Amino acid sequence: MPRRSIRQGNHDGHDRTTQRSEEPMVTQQAIGKTDYAPPPIDGDFYRIATVMNDSERALLKRVRAFTEGVVAPVIEDYWNRDAFPFEIVPKMAEVGIGGVGYQGYGAAGGSWLMNGLVSMELARIDASVATFWGVHTGLSAGSIYLCGDEQQKQRWLPSMMRFDKIGSFGLTEPLVGSATSGGMTTTCRREGDSWILNGQKKWIGNATFADINVIWAREEGSNQVKGFVVGKDNPGFSVEKIKTKMALRVVQNGLITLSDCRVPEADRLQNANSFKDTAKVLRMTRTGVAWFAVGCQMGAYEHALRYATERKQFGRPIGGFQLVQDLLVRMLGNVTSTQAMMLRLAQLQDEGVMKDEHASLAKAFCTVKCRETVGYARELLGGNGILLENHIGRFVADAEAIYSYEGTREMNTLIVGKSITGLSAFV
Repeated sequence: MPRRSIRQGNHDGHDRTTQRSEEPMVTQQAIGKTDYAPPPIDGDFYRIATVMNDSERALLKRVRAFTEGVVAPVIEDYWNRDAFPFEIVPKMAEVGIGGVGYQGYGAAGGSWLMNGLVSMELARIDASVATFWGVHTGLSAGSIYLCGDEQQKQRWLPSMMRFDKIGSFGLTEPLVGSATSGGMTTTCRREGDSWILNGQKKWIGNATFADINVIWAREEGSNQVKGFVVGKDNPGFSVEKIKTKMALRVVQNGLITLSDCRVPEADRLQNANSFKDTAKVLRMTRTGVAWFAVGCQMGAYEHALRYATERKQFGRPIGGFQLVQDLLVRMLGNVTSTQAMMLRLAQLQDEGVMKDEHASLAKAFCTVKCRETVGYARELLGGNGILLENHIGRFVADAEAIYSYEGTREMNTLIVGKSITGLSAFV
């Protein structure tokens, strides 16, 4: 068969001439050489992080140094033991990511895009550590930030921003998940200068050790949802660790029981008077979960790519096989498309024009793509993909939790569907 010359451009702008045969070229020897050096592994293919300024990039660099230097070496062991690495918390505080996106009260400040990229970086190494951070500085501190009065913000937020006090967020209940807006069973009633809380909260991250527990309850009589800050030593408050989880095993989820739990009026969030106020918190943090999905699939892709360049079959790296490259490009496409979606969503959030349906579409779409991407990564590794030592299995399992928590795909779909049709399909 004749050979034809093809002009190709180098990255430096100069042309080069290569030969392409219409028959398959035998390249096994060339690819199998010991001096093969794979390109750098980087899941940010479209350079999303370059939109940051110098100080923001410096923060992201510190986050990556923390995740790769502190979290990565220990996380497999803790995940396997269903335990939490408390020794990483002071080091996380040193990075300076308490309250990214919040203003004042000792918070890190910055943009919501910065908050999202930090979320992505944390989840790139471990979704459980990202979830711990998101529950503490997002849901728990965010409830106080959005729904507390000035005195309450000054009282609780600075210590939370320093990670001196850790928070949890109690909304989901044993028999009520997505329907908490209309079916919440935890109740509260006022007695003098106190409130009496009764009920249970389930799947509450950080609950087994949190100092500050934000609890949402429905007031008897008015039926309005109110928020409370309940201490771990508060009489009537107890928590039981949820065990035998297959996902997010580092996150310490708890079943909280409130039995005539008395909470002073001073600990009621003064600006939380209906579920609409709760929804403000969820709207703000739902974007973070979508960023977790981006980071989770980013980490799985990078592990799979590294494996493909190191694992050899028939004397050559398996990354040189067509079907392996197909899987890698499918993964990269998912990672890159969700990064681009989240970049635009963060811009809308920073502009103050993001709506519920914007956050819901991102959460639903990104978590679906996350499941798909980690599945491709597991497929690429074959049987080795289920071994914890190869990392991918942890991402596959954790993706299942990210897919479900803070609004299932179905609930977020209905939020978007109502927006685009003008018709509510909720029942």
